[in-house]
Amino acid sequence: MKESMWGYWIVVLGISIMSVMVLLQNYTTTSEQDYSMIKSVLEASMYEAVDYGYYRDTGDLKMNREKFAENFIRRFSEVINMNKNYKIDFYNVYEEPPAASVAITTASDVSNFGQAGGASESVDITSRLTGILYTNARYKPRNKFQPTA
Repeated sequence: MKESMWGYWIVVLGISIMSVMVLLQNYTTTSEQDYSMIKSVLEASMYEAVDYGYYRDTGDLKMNREKFAENFIRRFSEVINMNKNYKIDFYNVYEEPPAASVAITTASDVSNFGQAGGASESVDITSRLTGILYTNARYKPRNKFQPTA
């Protein structure tokens, strides 16, 4: 009888360890995927939203805020996982110098290990990222109207 109780405890311990491993793996995988996805989308959207006409005229970088938000949402919708819900928050979007902060909130996959009555539970995962565009080179714009001698 004593040996059979040890066997039961080992089985229960194994099941509990497996359920914790599945929950943690799901959480870390979702967080890492969201971070790398946000990083590449944020960078590409900021480069695409730079106002090159303003840069040519003044030598300073400037980003169009509306164009950045439009490009970010378009690029993000192309690479997301379609079976999850995402909430996008833009905050601290500056046109000059070009800087933007984005927060993406999503839920991890639903798991029902150890829940009474088949209840399921998921965790909200928030990834925040801030990007700043800068250049070390100073562009000196030419004066368009130079007087002739």
